[in-house]
Amino acid sequence: MRRRIRRSIQRRLLKATLAFTAAASAIVISFPAAAAEEGNVKVQLLGINDLHGKIDVTGTLANDPKKYGQADYLAAYLHQREATNPNTIMMHSGDMVGGSSPISALLQDEPTIEIMESIGIDIGTVGNHEFDEGVPEMNRLIKGGDHVNGTKGYDGMNFPLVAANVKYKDTGKLVLDPYKIIESGGEKIAFIGVATTATPSNVVASAVENIDFTDEAEAINKYVPEIKSQGVKAIVVLAHVPVEGVGTPTGELSDLANKVDDEVDVIYGAHNHKKANGLVDNKLLVQAWEYGKAFVDVDLEIDRNTHDIVKKQAEIVDVVQENITPDPAVKGILKKYADQTGPKLNEVVGKTTEAIEGGYGKKGAVGDNALGNLIADGMNDAMKSDFALMNGGGIRDVINAGDITWGELFNVQPFGNYLVKTSVTGEGLRDIVNAQISSQYGPDCSIGGFTYKWDGKTNKVTELKMADGSPVQDKKVYTLTVNNYMYDHADDKYRIRANGTGRTDGAVDLDATVNYVKSFKEPIAYKASGRISEGPAGETPSEWEMEKEQSPVGRLILKKPVKLMKLEKDGSITEIRTVNAKENLRVYGSNSKWHNVGGNYFVAADPNAVLYTGRVLIKEDMKLYSSNGLVYRTLKKGEAVKVYSLEEDKYQVGNGYYVKKDRSAVYFEGMVSISGDVSLWKDGKSVKTLKKDSMYRVYGVEDDLLYVGGGYSIKLEAGKVSYSKN
Repeated sequence: MRRRIRRSIQRRLLKATLAFTAAASAIVISFPAAAAEEGNVKVQLLGINDLHGKIDVTGTLANDPKKYGQADYLAAYLHQREATNPNTIMMHSGDMVGGSSPISALLQDEPTIEIMESIGIDIGTVGNHEFDEGVPEMNRLIKGGDHVNGTKGYDGMNFPLVAANVKYKDTGKLVLDPYKIIESGGEKIAFIGVATTATPSNVVASAVENIDFTDEAEAINKYVPEIKSQGVKAIVVLAHVPVEGVGTPTGELSDLANKVDDEVDVIYGAHNHKKANGLVDNKLLVQAWEYGKAFVDVDLEIDRNTHDIVKKQAEIVDVVQENITPDPAVKGILKKYADQTGPKLNEVVGKTTEAIEGGYGKKGAVGDNALGNLIADGMNDAMKSDFALMNGGGIRDVINAGDITWGELFNVQPFGNYLVKTSVTGEGLRDIVNAQISSQYGPDCSIGGFTYKWDGKTNKVTELKMADGSPVQDKKVYTLTVNNYMYDHADDKYRIRANGTGRTDGAVDLDATVNYVKSFKEPIAYKASGRISEGPAGETPSEWEMEKEQSPVGRLILKKPVKLMKLEKDGSITEIRTVNAKENLRVYGSNSKWHNVGGNYFVAADPNAVLYTGRVLIKEDMKLYSSNGLVYRTLKKGEAVKVYSLEEDKYQVGNGYYVKKDRSAVYFEGMVSISGDVSLWKDGKSVKTLKKDSMYRVYGVEDDLLYVGGGYSIKLEAGKVSYSKN
């Protein structure tokens, strides 16, 4: 079990270590001296938010080779900054636990608390996830006490949590102290905590059934006079309230800043995992991303005479692993718990050939996601139900290609929710689905056992079908599985209890997913399949129908990546993959909406997918004209120019330019390559045997004959002749 660390000893040891490192590497590190007695006191505030127990997680970004976060690197950065100013206070603004990595969650998040103590956190507040397992467990985590899944002799946090707006309903008393005054450099700074009033909507209802979350601004303003009466004018708020924007912050925290007492100087935000740094109503608003991938460094100057903050500025610092050596103490803690939980985390339960991604539903023709579909199907399998719904916010990670481990699936579903089955009518299911469609974001939940379409104008379901394509019947009773977070939601946001009859509790949601993954004998290949689709009712294959040629009519030039779609037998649309801009797709037919690129596969006809039908070979130098009839330039003999459409007297070659039809411009449709002995034909007779690996331009196609000029043709023969359309 850990020992409590005296911060003064910790800081002295850290400074000595940094000084030795600087000398050994011949790099001079200059630390600012403490403020002079007659000048302002300089205080440094180092803050983090929304760690969520991701103590062993490395973050990455698309098209960015850098690695971000992980607790031992975060600790190294914070300690490096701490060593630059003896007047340093470290803090957090909530959600430091909850939805945690299994290395922390399997031990009731006690490893995260130990790491926060090792880092040297001085004060914090509560976010919504501190309440995930109810107030008694939150209090145990703060004050200490053994848990059957925890570490023996757990003695609680060695730093306080404050919250001015969290009260017991039955007594009206605060759950935690509203504020704490900390002295640094001879000056006192008050830290007030508040949690978002949206907390009941973000946790299982039973966890906060006896708790009131009162207005944040009113709670702060209630305690400011009490703080000022003690001679303290430097006030910082730790608010688990969303904010975003560097320069001009916006969001709920911005509104809060305009409502609170002007004696408040700095407000640390959280909850929406964004970066923020800027002034609102002369209050400095900050937030540092998520999962320990960044922190906020706020530098204050406090007047010794007035005791007020006279200068404030902030910097958001990314925790880039390549730039620093991990903190050895925290690294040791991570190893200790990794060794303890490793066998379970590394258990292989399945395999996939490619990454399976999840999250919320989305707007568009394909609104579902592969991982949500997998989870929902596993819920149905576990509870033997007709339908399943999985809330998007409960899908917290992706499954990477290759072996699927128990630890990976835990990171996907880390909350320990359990499954609940209820009975609903078809009408009830429609009401439930309508309730979770947002005008701003579209659908929330992933679904299993049924499909639906919805109208983006009304945000209502337009079509509700069984998985086999038959309609869901309004009056028929079906069984529906959800998790207890959705079922027990405080305001019944998901409309489950309003429409459901009866309740059967089942397995932990993670166990259901693990067992479902284990049931696959072959590698899992889940896709987004169009279970959810934005569109009007009654969309039929007729909207896609077009004359499709046996041979290609042209190729597509892709200006940007586009979606490859498949028309299923039931008329639904499935997104197959993203086609990058470098790929050349042959086109077998087109209409105003779609290009058929073979079989039942299509690409939307839009400005990013331009069809060209062939090329024109320039036999002699000739003019290229612009749309106004002026000569743009001279095309040189031997050039082959793409043709986008053929008109009576000219070839359109893109962007309004054209070439006049004459003998100097010969149109050809593609190339034929010879890979075996074949004949060159003229007037129905074989006149020559063509050499292997030779290539010829094709000027026309008729049935199985490729015309290669001068009345000559080559017959299409499988394995010997390969025709490539321009």
